[in-house]
Amino acid sequence: MPKIKTKSSAKKRFKITGSGKIKRKHAFKSHILTKKSKKRKLALRHATLVHKSDVANIKQQLVLK
Repeated sequence: MPKIKTKSSAKKRFKITGSGKIKRKHAFKSHILTKKSKKRKLALRHATLVHKSDVANIKQQLVLK
């Protein structure tokens, strides 16, 4: 059997923390920033964890057990 490849898109978007949780960046921070408040942009800067309902799907894409 050939090796299973990791999805390149998932590999670029997600990082695994030391405790095994999956980190992601916020959406809506790439363009059209003039109409968004400073407070909103500041909140979008920080990374957050992936929701538990999506973890299994992302782990499958990253080929993790």
